[in-house]
Amino acid sequence: MPGIFGFTGARNADDDTQRLARMRERVTHESFYVSGTHREAALRLAAGWALRGESAGSVPAWNSRRDLCLVFSGEDFSAPPGHADAAAWILDRYEARGEAFLDDLNGWFSGLLIDLRAGKTLLFNDRFGLGRLYVHERADRLYFASEAKALLAAEPALRRLRMDSLGELISCGCPLEGRTLFEGITQMPAASLWTLHADGRVSKRRYFDVSTWQRAEPLGEEQYYAALRQTFARVLPKYTEARGPMAVSLTGGVDSRMVMAWTRRAPGSLPTFTFGGPFRECVDITIAREVARVCQQPHQVLPVAGDFLAQFPKLAEQTVFFSDGCMDVSGSPDLYVNRLARHIAPLRLTGNYGGEVLRRIVAFKPMRVSTTSFTPDFAASIAATRARYDAAMTADKLEFVLTRQVPWHHFSRLSVEQSQITVRTPYLDNELVQLSFRAPASLATSNAVALRLIADGNPELGRFGTDRGVAHRSIPLVTPLKNIFQEFTFKAEYAYDYGMPHWLARLDSAFRPLHLERLFLGRHKFYHFRYWYRTALARYLQDVLLDPRSLSRPYLDRVMLERMVRGHVGGNANYTLELHRLLTLELIQRTLIES
Repeated sequence: MPGIFGFTGARNADDDTQRLARMRERVTHESFYVSGTHREAALRLAAGWALRGESAGSVPAWNSRRDLCLVFSGEDFSAPPGHADAAAWILDRYEARGEAFLDDLNGWFSGLLIDLRAGKTLLFNDRFGLGRLYVHERADRLYFASEAKALLAAEPALRRLRMDSLGELISCGCPLEGRTLFEGITQMPAASLWTLHADGRVSKRRYFDVSTWQRAEPLGEEQYYAALRQTFARVLPKYTEARGPMAVSLTGGVDSRMVMAWTRRAPGSLPTFTFGGPFRECVDITIAREVARVCQQPHQVLPVAGDFLAQFPKLAEQTVFFSDGCMDVSGSPDLYVNRLARHIAPLRLTGNYGGEVLRRIVAFKPMRVSTTSFTPDFAASIAATRARYDAAMTADKLEFVLTRQVPWHHFSRLSVEQSQITVRTPYLDNELVQLSFRAPASLATSNAVALRLIADGNPELGRFGTDRGVAHRSIPLVTPLKNIFQEFTFKAEYAYDYGMPHWLARLDSAFRPLHLERLFLGRHKFYHFRYWYRTALARYLQDVLLDPRSLSRPYLDRVMLERMVRGHVGGNANYTLELHRLLTLELIQRTLIES
């Protein structure tokens, strides 16, 4: 994901100059990136940035006296209306409030603020940790970067994998407790402010804790809804304003529809799009097209078409590489469609995290993964992940979402999306999240609030149901039947894809000439890896996983791995989730460790 990088303890030596150049090269992924470096000899600081062109702004930004310098990555929504230069606003806040300037910021970001007057540098990130910073600390210097691969380029000795983190990646889809996949590399905690002194000292503190929001008393149902309606209407315009082109990604759910219901944009001025698959128009497309029609905005479908499968080997490598191994190869369709979305607009407004914040949806837990292809020791490490996950659980679901699920689990997919496009959502706005902690228990996990908010913002958008058949005004018999049908097709598609048991996979293989996939797939999802791993991607799967280099990995059981791959490709079993993880492990080795 685009961002910043650098190290302290820098010297005017060729090896440090080359080290900084290697870091820069390693994180400049696309032709539309803007990158550069900056050094402060007096502070022994070497730093740089690699940002998408639309978010580069004035980097580095200086104050009028040129004794304060800011290298900023991300977006901040704390500035008053009409204040277009985020970096200038942040420098003003620092001059006015000192280190308390971070209390004012509102967004996802990481930054480096060089204070030549005080002889120090401030390294910081946002209060949710989505402006991720990786760090490696030594006695003589501190390395930092938005992407771990920059540290691997600076210090090749760090190219060693943590087996406990790999086990967590296989079981949970991400390392837990802020760990990384690499020995010696950690994550800066969310809401961190680290002061880097010229003498090499590093002072660390957290400037925010979510417990300050948790202490507020819950509101009554009507009081909470009134506050939510008022807050959402006030907050949303900050996210719908943009200096350049912006588009909205629509689904069939409630969260992107809430955005459209309260967005007051002139007809035809806000393009919308929806991701689609190869079999049919999914229900997301059908509903999103109707939402766009009601709001008088253009809409188009971005399909995962045949050329996606042709590009998959490269897309899979880039997905793993861009995300520092945190996103498995199943994220490759997201990379593909966000590249297409960039041709519409480089800024994508979404309904992401609406369900997590307003309905406390927990979508992050250990998965049932077969470990037969791994050595007994590594299989035991994977099994131990469940206890660590349970220890990380909190009684408050919203706290878990904000402090675990979002920064650990959701970050991986976001990092792939943000490699191509600026992703923006109103649902992690400070004010809106703070209010969500005051939701009464009766509304905290219900769709009722979102459906009511849609109907109040745009009554016509409240008249039709969601992708799961839920509607604001239920029509007797009709609405329940729609809900039953959509739930059935959703579960049937999952059962035919990821969830198909081995015995049914064999039966499906026997009926392969009937092409039953056309009956089940594509109603709700736009990618179908169980089917693809048996057909279009079967050769690639075997070329990678059955390669002698892959089979020699010390954590793999070669015989069982071969049996798993051949069983899935031959139609005798369903190992889709396991194959995702196995491909990802091998691409981590090839793109991040060995390259």
